[in-house]
Amino acid sequence: MAGYVHPRAALRALTVAACATAALWATPSYALFEDGDARRAILELRERVDALTQSSQQSGERSSTDAAQLRRSLLDMQTQIEALRVEVANLRGANEKLQRDVADLQRSQKDTQQRLHQFEPTTVQVDGMEFVAEPKERQDYEAALGVFRSGKFAEAATAFDGFVRQYPQSGYLPSARFWLGNAQYATRDYKGAIDNFKALLAANPNHARAPEAALSIANCQVELKDTKAARKTLEDLIKVYPQSEAASAAKERLARLK
Repeated sequence: MAGYVHPRAALRALTVAACATAALWATPSYALFEDGDARRAILELRERVDALTQSSQQSGERSSTDAAQLRRSLLDMQTQIEALRVEVANLRGANEKLQRDVADLQRSQKDTQQRLHQFEPTTVQVDGMEFVAEPKERQDYEAALGVFRSGKFAEAATAFDGFVRQYPQSGYLPSARFWLGNAQYATRDYKGAIDNFKALLAANPNHARAPEAALSIANCQVELKDTKAARKTLEDLIKVYPQSEAASAAKERLARLK
């Protein structure tokens, strides 16, 4: 430290000065100072030593005070850091919980939308026709078709007959009549089958199933021993739907009819 003199060094300086003064008194012929001057010099040296000692003590006290303040500052900083760590941990936990809540909400919304979608009309395509159908309407049609494909034709006829009555304006109606007629044919209800096939042709002559429906009418007429009506039906089929597979089959049937 600039200007700082250790007390011991000051004391040594005072001792040297005292020895020098004593030497001066011991040799009067070479004395440079009088008694009063010597005493003043000694007093000045003492004052300087005292001042230096006091300054050193004050510097020590200031150093102790600065060290104590530094320790307090470090403790305060450590306390603040720990508090920040706790706050960050709490925020991280809150953020993770928020993310879980958002994920749960998104799943809930998705589930809700899926459930709502089950009750919304949808666009479907059946036998070349595109239309909008209610979920229950589609479910009933597919259920009836499933019964038919399982070979339970009597149950299928009942299911399709119920569908036709329940959904008279349905886009499924032509296809439902076609499968109803086939189920009736399989159960030998030929007249009922003819009625449904004719209803399909009257309402939807350009339907994809129309040529097959006409051929099925002829088959029912053959089963009913009405050969004349069957021949007329087959001839009309060839004329109206000449490019269809049903027309090719009709030509073969005509050749076998007597």
